[in-house]
Amino acid sequence: MLLAEVARTSREVAATSARSKKTALLAELFRGTEPAEAPTVITYLAGRLPQRRTGIGWRALSDRVPPADSPSLAVLEVHKTLDRIAAVAGKGAQAERKRLLHELMAAATEEEQGFLIALISGEVRQGALDALAAEALAVAAGAEAADVRRAVMLSGSLGTVAEALLDRGPEALADYKLEVGRPVQPMLAHTAKDIDEALDKLGPCVVEEKLDGIRVQAHKDGDSVRLYTRTLDDITDRLPEVTTAVRELAADQAVLDGEVIALGPDGRPRPFQEVAGRTASRLDVAGARATVPLSPVFFDVLSVEGRDLLALSTADRHAELARIVPEPQRVRRLVAADPMDEPARAAARDFTAETLARGHEGVVVKALDAPYSAGRRGASWLKVKPVHTLDLVVLAVERGHGRRTGKLSNLHLGARRPDGTFAMLGKTFKGLTDAMLTWQTERLQELAVSDDGWVVTVRPELVVEIAFDGVQRSPRYPEGVTLRFARVLRYREDKTAAEADTVEAVLALRLPT
Repeated sequence: MLLAEVARTSREVAATSARSKKTALLAELFRGTEPAEAPTVITYLAGRLPQRRTGIGWRALSDRVPPADSPSLAVLEVHKTLDRIAAVAGKGAQAERKRLLHELMAAATEEEQGFLIALISGEVRQGALDALAAEALAVAAGAEAADVRRAVMLSGSLGTVAEALLDRGPEALADYKLEVGRPVQPMLAHTAKDIDEALDKLGPCVVEEKLDGIRVQAHKDGDSVRLYTRTLDDITDRLPEVTTAVRELAADQAVLDGEVIALGPDGRPRPFQEVAGRTASRLDVAGARATVPLSPVFFDVLSVEGRDLLALSTADRHAELARIVPEPQRVRRLVAADPMDEPARAAARDFTAETLARGHEGVVVKALDAPYSAGRRGASWLKVKPVHTLDLVVLAVERGHGRRTGKLSNLHLGARRPDGTFAMLGKTFKGLTDAMLTWQTERLQELAVSDDGWVVTVRPELVVEIAFDGVQRSPRYPEGVTLRFARVLRYREDKTAAEADTVEAVLALRLPT
């Protein structure tokens, strides 16, 4: 398959809002996809790279080469070239990556170049593509959509299922079962604005602490234990204390869902980045364990002694969880069997407030009758956590690419120092509508003071309201902090830069250490 077909389909899917049309476009593409090409095609459509990191930076992408006149690049040819680029290391690596990138871009048409730039930089966005792709695969192969979704959740890989389905047809789906040692995609939660909204939507439910740790799926088979992240990476060897805890559970075989967190001497959670750093580190595991010991906290069980529990209710699965996991390793929870009862609602509000006071990031509210819908963001789980906002000043902006070519997109955000200067806290392009992109491009060009071809530095005058989930330490920025999950809410032209929030206000939002 030519990359041009993937790029065209990506553009057409992004251009329509109708789910049925998106599905039809994807199904048409999959009918022409060879089984061996399917994992790469689906990954590209979802805006991801199989290589994850290529070492290609913004400047290399902005150094454009003349496009090819006609399409000739095959998808697997592109995949192999990006493999080669990702493998480059040592002296002269940057120049070699650039050379290989230029060769690739020179063979690409203008539309293919735009798609590749957006793909490498992470700006291909179709919206819920994995769910749409599963439906489209079912249409293309003559399978039931529910059977495809179940196979994907049990395999942990849409691409793997696609390859098997396009190769052998619907009967291939029978191969996928819940097995100890093969991770499944975790169930995810939608968002509710507050605890009362969550109670209204779900009815009889349970309110659980939302821990700011790393999601972990634990697989136990006798003395053998494997630990997987939310992205299904195996991190067993990095967490020996968690492996030991799982090995001691009261079941010979089990698959559990939970979090690993780090607690301080006062029992409060340590900062998220410490946990993330610990789980990411492969070096000196013993030293890292001594410095940042981790504790597992489980909130669900998917299988016990070979029994698949996915279809059981939240209440029934928790009964199994309580039977095999000691209370200190289970998430704190409050059952609200009648959430319309005012005392029950008051208790849920109090539980939420106490959870936040304990240093956790919020709560997850789960319908008591809900099955475990692995790999899906189910409406029967709702997360509730406070959203912070700050009024910050735009210090600079990066030129967009892909569908944002010609626009000024990625904002550099700053908070006010006591001396009137501004400290950069991070960047974001999230939350920007097309109308906001157009407006900010015109406005920021009026404020521009320099332009290196990629970053446009502007006079620090424009105030923007930013929503974010928290403040975390970061050595990349001058005050040593950055914002988690920052996104644009609106511009505040009614405010001057002198009225923007201060560095002191930002630092006050840090989690205690």
